[in-house]
Amino acid sequence: MTRAVPPSVPPSGPSVLPSVVPPSVLGELARTEGGEATLDHLVHDQANRRLLLLRALLDTVTDAAPARVAPAEGRRAAADWALLEAAEAESPGAAAHVRALLLHPLTGPWARQTLAAVTAREPAPGDRERGLAHFSALAFAAAVAAGLPVTTELTAYDGALALPGIGTLRVPGPHPLRVTAAHTEGAIRLTPRGERRVTVFTRPGHSTWSADADWLPPHALPPLVPGARPVPLDDTGPYRAAPGVRHHSLSEPVTLDDASRKPWYESWAGTAPLLALGGPHRLAEATRLLHSLVPLRTPTSRAGDPAGGSCSATRKDAFGVVLASVPPSPVAFAALLVHELGHAKLSALGELTHLHEAGPAAVYFAPWRPDPRPFDGLLQGIYSHLALAHWWQAYALGGPEGPEREHAWAEHARCHEMVAAALPQLVGSEVLTPEGRAFADGMVAVHLELSRTAPPAGHLARARAYVDTKRGAWRRERDRSAFHAFGRTAGKGAHEAF
Repeated sequence: MTRAVPPSVPPSGPSVLPSVVPPSVLGELARTEGGEATLDHLVHDQANRRLLLLRALLDTVTDAAPARVAPAEGRRAAADWALLEAAEAESPGAAAHVRALLLHPLTGPWARQTLAAVTAREPAPGDRERGLAHFSALAFAAAVAAGLPVTTELTAYDGALALPGIGTLRVPGPHPLRVTAAHTEGAIRLTPRGERRVTVFTRPGHSTWSADADWLPPHALPPLVPGARPVPLDDTGPYRAAPGVRHHSLSEPVTLDDASRKPWYESWAGTAPLLALGGPHRLAEATRLLHSLVPLRTPTSRAGDPAGGSCSATRKDAFGVVLASVPPSPVAFAALLVHELGHAKLSALGELTHLHEAGPAAVYFAPWRPDPRPFDGLLQGIYSHLALAHWWQAYALGGPEGPEREHAWAEHARCHEMVAAALPQLVGSEVLTPEGRAFADGMVAVHLELSRTAPPAGHLARARAYVDTKRGAWRRERDRSAFHAFGRTAGKGAHEAF
């Protein structure tokens, strides 16, 4: 397994796995596309980085000084790793499932947070213990998937014991609780200390069932295309939302019940043919890159209607996951995936090669946000909205007539004009690397191609007015902030002078 990785190799970063990005890969991605070879290039690089991160975590835990990691914790981590290796060696099918567990998007945030907790000077209380306990649960889940008989002690936190890919057991109280976990002959027996035993039966395809209401089995949306994998609805894991990934418009993760799960299936059912309207690459990238959906609470709109809002995001530390409130329709679901998978592709490319040398200063105008954006945020926004402009135009040209077509033209015009307003800041920048310059040129070419098929005049006029309004509001806020900053500086100088 990952024992073959040299233990001295550190976790991910552009300097860890130096990679020459083939011109074909850079060119396809610049066009917001990506054929099979291009997507494989991104996926394989992310997989290598994940395995290096896991190896770094293991080596750090097992080699840590006793003052940082208790010897018993180090021995347990080594035993958990050995169990993973035993599960992988059981059969080719078991090896594939172990690899899927290790490469699952949400394994990334767990590994990074646990590594940070082990190495931090002053980690948050309990973070290390939680992280190492989850490693034990991950190893047990791998053994179950491989059909290995195993008995071990696990620890539940915050009222739940999550077994990745298998399900979650709810337990009493928020405090850490020991759980004896045993697996043999297709049955998992979980016995929380002082509580009744819960028996869970495994089924073909790694699904589970229990008569106990405290057991929450996993759920997944059907494959987008025949032969593809289902897409898990990860609504119970402890690492769904990591510190630092939320912003003002992103709501919190939720656990679904039967009623709240139904709209996900209804919207998902018509998503594949809609994605395909944008070209075979749109469906291919969703099939290849989307490994997990984390449901978020539907945000309340300004009018107070919970059905009126929506939000979504990706995570750089969890390649392959999309966090989203339930899309209200298949069209909204398809547009969401085009948008968010664009972010995922660009983030993965950014780990393969430097596209720019800009710093974090937030000074750039972006019509899709009320606040100034850093250069990387500007690049991400232009890229995802260019992909949306392409898809909405394809939907307007190939979709049904009537209100849906008018809506598609309106969305296309808005996205296209927002990109037109932001793109000059990117193209005129001196911080682009040669690869970044080639990438920007590719985006310009796509934008010009889309311009050759203009939307109806009314939609174009409204889109331009929308961008003008956003630009005016942004300038007023910029000037107001500059005025207050000057006032604070002047006041400080006057105070110091006297």
